[in-house]
Amino acid sequence: MKNRKTGGTRGGGWGKSLRSSTVDNIQLFILALPAMILLFIFCYVPMGGIILAFKKFKVNLGIIRSPWAGLNNFKFFFTSSDAWRVVRNTLGMNFLFIVFTTTLSVLFAVIMFNLRSRRMVKTYQTITLMPSFLSWVVVGYMVYALLMPGDMGLVNQVIRLFGGKTVDWYSNAAYWPVILLLVKIWHGTGYNSLFYYASLMGIDNTYFEAAQLDGATKIQQFRYIVLPFLKPIIIVMTLLNIGNIFRADFGLFFNVPRNVGVLYPATDVVDTYVYRALTQLGDVGMATAVGLIQSLVGFVLILVTNLVVRKIDPDSALF
Repeated sequence: MKNRKTGGTRGGGWGKSLRSSTVDNIQLFILALPAMILLFIFCYVPMGGIILAFKKFKVNLGIIRSPWAGLNNFKFFFTSSDAWRVVRNTLGMNFLFIVFTTTLSVLFAVIMFNLRSRRMVKTYQTITLMPSFLSWVVVGYMVYALLMPGDMGLVNQVIRLFGGKTVDWYSNAAYWPVILLLVKIWHGTGYNSLFYYASLMGIDNTYFEAAQLDGATKIQQFRYIVLPFLKPIIIVMTLLNIGNIFRADFGLFFNVPRNVGVLYPATDVVDTYVYRALTQLGDVGMATAVGLIQSLVGFVLILVTNLVVRKIDPDSALF
């Protein structure tokens, strides 16, 4: 009788635990359902539009009835005289963004981590984080106020103050790779540093105490303690950035240079090229084809980069 009673109790307890777990899972599913619906509507449903990359879209015929174009939309982009320019600018500027933004974000996070005053940390982080909340439209007007032609721009006024000649920034494309890089660093370094700072906060202080007892310098502590802890998050962030290396920040490249045609040799990227193809030429098929190329290139780059990382350090791989 005891065995039957005990067995029944155990069975009832196991069943009660299972029912409780099922209820919890249902509640979590209901909680996540709105986000899943939005993700499905805005990320998966539009994938059906990929068919436009292989069609010569006619508005009066619609997507389904428009005639097939095969690979002509892809051919049109790659044979265009602007293809090399936009691809070069997109890859080159994104490579500079990844290198400089990552480096400066890590350095800033390390500096914040070594500050003893938490109040100063919050102050500096707030100051550097505020630019990330400004839209590129606002940033574009701010840059224009600094680089306005003639004596009206603040930068030209400073140049004249020191006896130099004013520069027409919006007529010379050679200046703009540096200008865009500085704007990107100013806009994104504070936000990106938060990821690395959060990782640093997880380091046990006993590591630094032991290193100090052994006579390790700040540089040695950074090399043997800080950098190994930051390596996984640096690799993950870099992998994600590499996946988007064929996609440019449209707001940055469109609003900051103000879409000036003279600056296209340095500021025209794939995204701005697609935008002009849609607004000026109305070529929906070519724009869709370029977007598909961007997605495929990013997907392949993530796979290849992750494979290389997994060969070198399996623990640091994204998957």
